[in-house]
This record gives sequence, C-alpha cells and structure tokens, in this order.
Amino acid sequence: MSDNTGSDLVPRKPTLGDRMREVANQLRQEKAIQIKATSRILGAAAQMSQNHDRLIDEVVVMVEDDLDRAAQAASATPYTVEVLKERFASFKEAKTQLGVKATSWTTLVDKLNAQHSPSASMPPQPANPPPQAQDVLTQRLDSIEQEMRSMRREIHQILTLLERLV
Repeated sequence: MSDNTGSDLVPRKPTLGDRMREVANQLRQEKAIQIKATSRILGAAAQMSQNHDRLIDEVVVMVEDDLDRAAQAASATPYTVEVLKERFASFKEAKTQLGVKATSWTTLVDKLNAQHSPSASMPPQPANPPPQAQDVLTQRLDSIEQEMRSMRREIHQILTLLERLV
C-alpha cells in the first residue's frame, strides 16, 4: 500500500500556466472594475452636462425677460416735441412716417402718447420691479448658484476617481 495516496495530501506547487491563468483572471476583474467606474464617471459627466445646459437656459430666459421688460419700458416712454424734432427733419416727415394726422408738433405728440399710453384700467408700471419680483429673481439666482456649487463638488469627485484609475 505504498501507492501515491500520500502525495495527494501534499499541496501541489503551482505551475507557470496556473500562475498565468491567475494573473489573467485578476486582469479581467480589474478591467471589469475599471469599465464600471468609467461608466459611472461618464454617466455623472453626462448628468452634469445636462444640468449645466439647463442652468444656461435658465440664465438666458432670465436675461431675455429683463431685456423684454427694458424694451417695454423704453416703448412706454412718452413722446416729446423735442425727441420728435431730433428724430425727424420736418413736421410733414414725422406725420407721414408715424401715420398720424396732426396740425402741430404738440398735437402730434398728444396723439402718439394717447396711442401708446396704457389703458385707464391698468395702473402705470413702476420703473423698478416690485420687491416680490426681486425676491423671486434672487431665489432663482440662489438656486442656480447652489446647483453650480453642487456641480463643482461632483466634478471634484469625478477628477478624484479618474486620478485613482490612472
């Protein structure tokens, strides 16, 4: 009974092929981990890009609203004889271009202002926005600023992850 049954208890020394297979398996596992990490990083970057685009769109809308309000305020400015005399070379040219029948500069100004004045039921708008509008604007800007800070933290985390991968 001296067959090789005792040799089964002795651990077998790994061969070069076994070590190569083990290294290959480790490389496959590390590759899978890197693919998952890269996928998460790219997903986070895509989300950040969408957030950035949305924030830009919000700022653009806010600026456009402000520009529209400024244009409305400028168009609501009443005409004056002096402004019309500077703008037009003659009284006849002013009447023709503005499409208003009048017998004097003053009559022309009165008719133009009557056309452009707000109706009696609407009170005139103040030059400065009401405090409520300023509060809303401030809140919107604060929320945008908070989102940008959050995006900076996320970018920092992504950069940290990328440094670890490299």
